[in-house]
Amino acid sequence: MEWLLELALIVLLAATLFHATRLERALGVLKRDRATLEALVAGFNASTRQAEDGIERLRAEADGAGRQIARQTEMATVLKDDLAFLTERGERLADRLDRLVRTARPLVADAPRTATTEPQRPDVSPAEPPRARSQAERDLLKALRMAR
Repeated sequence: MEWLLELALIVLLAATLFHATRLERALGVLKRDRATLEALVAGFNASTRQAEDGIERLRAEADGAGRQIARQTEMATVLKDDLAFLTERGERLADRLDRLVRTARPLVADAPRTATTEPQRPDVSPAEPPRARSQAERDLLKALRMAR
């Protein structure tokens, strides 16, 4: 009977040895994989830090661009108001000029056509502008001078 116990003990020891070698191999693989995993985690941490730094730089650039766009928008609003004012003023002047031209047309049509029959005056130089012949022309020249 003793030898049966010894035989059972040998079988159990053999099974234990078999499982111990398998466990030792698995632990070796885990140790190798652990080093790889640690390197992977370290690389992931470095990438995360770089991404956070990049996000901060991007946020700062976006803030700067936003401020610049706000300044340009303010300038554009001021220019838009100036242009609206100038356009309105130009339209008023154009309306005044149109009224003056409309009132001058009947006067010019009624005026005698003496321009072709009048002799040239020697005292007027060609560079000098011709003198206004009617009240409408004087009013028109006055309006043009005021528009400047």
